[in-house]
Amino acid sequence: MNNDTLIPHLGVVTDIRIDTPDVKTFRVEAPEGGKVFEHMPGQCAMLSIPGVGEGMFSITSSPTKKEYMEFSIKKCGCLTSWLHMMEPGQQITIRGPYGKPFPVDTELKGKDLLFVAGGIGLAPLHSVINYVRDKRENYGNIQVVYGSRSMEDLVDYKEILEEWMADPSIEVNLTIDREQPEWDGHVGFVPNYVKELNPSLNKTVLICGPPIMIKFTLAGLKELGFQETQVYTTMELRMKCGVGKCGRCNIGDKYVCKHGPVFRFDELSELPNEY
Repeated sequence: MNNDTLIPHLGVVTDIRIDTPDVKTFRVEAPEGGKVFEHMPGQCAMLSIPGVGEGMFSITSSPTKKEYMEFSIKKCGCLTSWLHMMEPGQQITIRGPYGKPFPVDTELKGKDLLFVAGGIGLAPLHSVINYVRDKRENYGNIQVVYGSRSMEDLVDYKEILEEWMADPSIEVNLTIDREQPEWDGHVGFVPNYVKELNPSLNKTVLICGPPIMIKFTLAGLKELGFQETQVYTTMELRMKCGVGKCGRCNIGDKYVCKHGPVFRFDELSELPNEY
């Protein structure tokens, strides 16, 4: 964190995409064009509507995109409701980046990767997946397992179909919780689907989703033979101020905003059972 991360920058919402009934993706650019600031996959930014409030959100676009930044935001409170009422051309303030990113250029480089996401949990992993796709030569096999309550709740479904699933170097496995007449894919919960797929034990796993999904997915991976040192997750939902001052994200002797939000699971096992 440096002084620049505390200074709000003006951002222009140039495009708004409706992903699901309660999720919209906002494209944000600097007034003069281009990204407001640089970031790495897994980092977050503080978005604010003056007079309404501010909140921490994952940056869902890859750092390789230099023209803009994107945020997939679920409508679930006052600030997000206001954001969902915005129209292209309106302005917000943005500051960041915050947090420790996924180690894409160190520990993950050269590895076979398994991404496991549930619902809006795809948002933090979206940046990593596209970063890896854009630097494909630096990584091994890539597999994505993604599920949601229904077909309509799959975030970035159009991009998944038209880009990820059209990429022969990536294996994409989709599932929904309950059967639908128009769905001919897999039906079932994500943790069970991961066990059914029985991924290779040489993969490094990145997980994000509802806490209960993460809990059972991790348990399933352990049953398959994975070690906690092979699994990463992100805990940005616990972040509040982003700079270690408010104490809201404290877990034991760690601050999620300073020591995370990305953690390897063996690091979390050393902390009190508060997360």
